[in-house]
Amino acid sequence: MTTTPSPAAASGTFRLGGDLPVHRLGFGAMRITGPGIWGEPQDPNEVVRVLRRLIELGVTFIDTADSYGPSVSERLIKQALHPYPAELVIATKGGFTRPGPGMWQPNGRPEYLRRQAELSLRNLGVDRIDLYQLHRIDPMVPVEESLGELTRLQQEGKIRHIGMSQISVAELKQARAAAEIVSVQNRYNLADRASEDVLDYCEAENLAFIPWFPIATGSLAEAGGPLARISKSRSATPSQLALAWLLRRSPVILPIPGTSSVAHLEENVAAAAVRLSDEEFKTLATAV
Repeated sequence: MTTTPSPAAASGTFRLGGDLPVHRLGFGAMRITGPGIWGEPQDPNEVVRVLRRLIELGVTFIDTADSYGPSVSERLIKQALHPYPAELVIATKGGFTRPGPGMWQPNGRPEYLRRQAELSLRNLGVDRIDLYQLHRIDPMVPVEESLGELTRLQQEGKIRHIGMSQISVAELKQARAAAEIVSVQNRYNLADRASEDVLDYCEAENLAFIPWFPIATGSLAEAGGPLARISKSRSATPSQLALAWLLRRSPVILPIPGTSSVAHLEENVAAAAVRLSDEEFKTLATAV
């Protein structure tokens, strides 16, 4: 008997930290909360359907954070999916406080990070967090102090791997001197490639690069633009092409498009099967 590969499997596989295999096209759980990434979602039942559907589609990597809601995203993941499939890897983040909707304030104090990591353990219903990421470097706290606490949590068995978010190459090198870092999550997409040097460094070091806001296309999808032209000829949406471009751009890229709609989720995951020609990839790569 043959097994039909899942749609997400078409994106390929990456081993986080060398020991956690995930399908490269993952899911970002920021948008399953309320407006301003605050409070409960407008349609909680649809969110639960989204989370359960992504498992059916073969998505094996979910990225969330304690600040999404706050805590709402983590709790919904547990509600919808616990007990978790053995192959599912859940990453979360700590280091942002939420004074209100749309408001974010970094906090890298060791005692805060410990409290939040232990809260995430309870919210997610796990004994160990697969990937715990420092959401932002706190300019008021030496990064070595923040990472020192995460390393202690790792030694206690509460964290498996440590990652960073929105950092430069210099900051990443500094972080790697203080802790074993396996991933970086920076803003990166077709229209915004300010982190190109960070991506190149991650590829050279075989660190996972997790682009947030991955399907932003800017003016590329406007009428007459390269995405619009290729979309028309390929019967693929601009968002699918943007994800396909990321997947081809580097084998260490793990895009995490998010949504609170089952239909939109299915469209995003279908991008795993889209293969750009050399000419299409070059056209999009040089368009910005």
